[in-house]
Amino acid sequence: MVDAGEYCRELEAHLCRKNDGHLIRIAGPAFETVCGWAEQGIPLKVAFQGIDRYFERYYAKGPRRRPVRIEFCEADVLDAFDQWRRAVRVAAAGASGEQASRQPSLPAHLQRVLQKLTTARGTSGDTAVTAAIDAAIDRVEAVRSASASRGGAAREAAIETLAAIDRDLIAQVREAADAATLAAMAAEAEQELSGFAARMTREAHAEAMTAATGRLLRARAGLPRIAYRD
Repeated sequence: MVDAGEYCRELEAHLCRKNDGHLIRIAGPAFETVCGWAEQGIPLKVAFQGIDRYFERYYAKGPRRRPVRIEFCEADVLDAFDQWRRAVRVAAAGASGEQASRQPSLPAHLQRVLQKLTTARGTSGDTAVTAAIDAAIDRVEAVRSASASRGGAAREAAIETLAAIDRDLIAQVREAADAATLAAMAAEAEQELSGFAARMTREAHAEAMTAATGRLLRARAGLPRIAYRD
């Protein structure tokens, strides 16, 4: 069970850092909002990601800024949580699982994936991972070329191929990781899933752990999600 007070304090500290040291207390309605996040099982790091997303847009508006309140970040936190639970295949408490997601067009998705893969390749310090990224870039480029001139069945085939590229790349990144990294990822994934583990079957938990560690390895390597669908 998550300690709501500790959860709140962690978020308050993160918000303070993002606000350049300006402390905005999480109290009253804001506390109720944050307690709701804890009850839903939103992992702290996922909530941090949502807050960071809000600040990225806020910073982009210019240097004159007022301290941000936690309530302003709720939409981004819930969006980050939705993406996380779809990635690790767990259902949120009370969620229908039918929440609509904003998805870009396939061409836009492919463009973004190639940009992110190119960036990740430039920062990768691991020979095996770099080679895997190179191979993924070639395969995604081939999908883009093939899907640009065809529709219907070719589009579906392209989407299936993207899912396969995604699986292959994460498997290669996992294989390249050392034992200490994998152990750290497993511990972090276990912590993220702690709010859901009690209502999961052993098989579902194992599947969620694989997905969660894959997500963490992806983030560590700066890789995009290549698959177009969940």
